[in-house]
Amino acid sequence: MALHFQSCSFRYKRRENPVIDRLDLQFAAPRTVLLGPNGAGKSTLLSLGASALVPHSGEITLNDLCAIKRSERREYRRKVSWLPQRPSFLPGMTCREHVAYVGWLKGLSEREAWKAAPTAIERVGLEKKSNDKVSTLSGGQQQRLAIAQALVHEAELLLLDEPTVGLDPAQRRRFHDVLDKLPENVSVIVSTHEIVDLDQTFDEVVVFENGVPKFHGPVSEFQSHASPDCAPGRQLESAYSTLLDAVEL
Repeated sequence: MALHFQSCSFRYKRRENPVIDRLDLQFAAPRTVLLGPNGAGKSTLLSLGASALVPHSGEITLNDLCAIKRSERREYRRKVSWLPQRPSFLPGMTCREHVAYVGWLKGLSEREAWKAAPTAIERVGLEKKSNDKVSTLSGGQQQRLAIAQALVHEAELLLLDEPTVGLDPAQRRRFHDVLDKLPENVSVIVSTHEIVDLDQTFDEVVVFENGVPKFHGPVSEFQSHASPDCAPGRQLESAYSTLLDAVEL
């Protein structure tokens, strides 16, 4: 499943400079992590990939589907699941109702969505909360529910923006277990600052800064940028710091 940005440019209103300018970037690996400092354009990139934002120029395609063509947008969105950085909820609903509602919005029938919701909720460890109101959940539990919403309609591409924010170490490990158990035909792009398990979960790394990919390659190549004298077990952190320092030069 290849997500391709072709000569894409995007600028928010009231901002003089574009966040992304004539970007050419293709995501083809099954599991890709998107790294970069705050303000690098990661959330904008994923929003564009989800067709929540429309580029001012260029194209975004998922295999042979184009995100900006009205005739193809509905089918494009059926194949893509997007977890924004700040997910919103309808507090009057139970967890199962909310996840089923999102599945229905994504094209499942009402019956299919209601049947699929418990499985998605169980995958994030919230089965005991299935009939509780969303408003009663803690922040970490709401984040896990948002991940369940992204999983419910069995999309072929998951775009997850900071999905582990608010999760404790055990919950983050469960999140990575969920990714590991996804079907082979499901691709994932995860924006995150958590790089501890990067080498165990992901195939490729993109380091994004000022709307530009400064590194794009396999995890092994990313790790090779670590400082030779870095402490044992800190290679990933060192590689990330080295690449960002190189960007600033």
